[in-house]
Amino acid sequence: KKADFVAMHRNMYDTDVTVFSPEGRLLQVEYAMESTKQGSACVGLRSENYVVIGALKRSVNEMSSHQKKLMEIDGHMGIAIAGLTADARSIAKWMRNECLNHKYVYGSAMPSKRLCEELADKHQRTTQTYVRRPYGVGLLVAAYDEATGPHLFQTCPSGNLYEFYATAIGARSQSAKTYLEKHFEGFPSTEKDDLIVHALKALSGCVTGDGELNKDNASIAIVGKDHKFQLIEGENVAVYLDKLEVDGGAAEGGGDGDAMEE
Repeated sequence: KKADFVAMHRNMYDTDVTVFSPEGRLLQVEYAMESTKQGSACVGLRSENYVVIGALKRSVNEMSSHQKKLMEIDGHMGIAIAGLTADARSIAKWMRNECLNHKYVYGSAMPSKRLCEELADKHQRTTQTYVRRPYGVGLLVAAYDEATGPHLFQTCPSGNLYEFYATAIGARSQSAKTYLEKHFEGFPSTEKDDLIVHALKALSGCVTGDGELNKDNASIAIVGKDHKFQLIEGENVAVYLDKLEVDGGAAEGGGDGDAMEE
């Protein structure tokens, strides 16, 4: 009976995004964040010159293609998504327009931190508006700015924005975080190809059940100094998967720590 009362009490405050519960929580925002946690896993890590993001692609069944989880925003920027893909496409379209407008007005690429702060504000506005719902997607934003170098940002449906050296989001991402926590101190001096292998090792620990990482469900993207955003999938990623098998396999699970925040 007590559990039924708690559930009934909770349902009184989760019908609208602008209503606080007695504990000071916005339950609709928390539900949107849960959508991110249940999305397919994404990892991101950076060195002194490059940023690599990776994602697990899901398919509805054996007869369908895999959903795209990595998207190019501009030549110096791309995103990995965990959560509702339709929401992510809408956000990606807005980000591309912002980059184009900045390039048209100022003649240069848009600084990644400015765009991510505007995106965080866009997320936050939906948590304060009666007629909108929060975006049910979290993003890892990989970018390289000529002035400030490589950046890896994480956005949240609540409007929070974080910058990391390495992190992971989505379902079963704790094992990837554990792997990244053990190795991130060596990432700054890591070469491009080795950084990709690290991303795949972290991602391999997020595969569900008896599945394994392969060229169909793995996708990698890299951007960096003198290197425009490049998506690596299919046969191109198979080369790195072969190297992963030679080097000795998947990330170890477990651990309670958070990812490495800057």
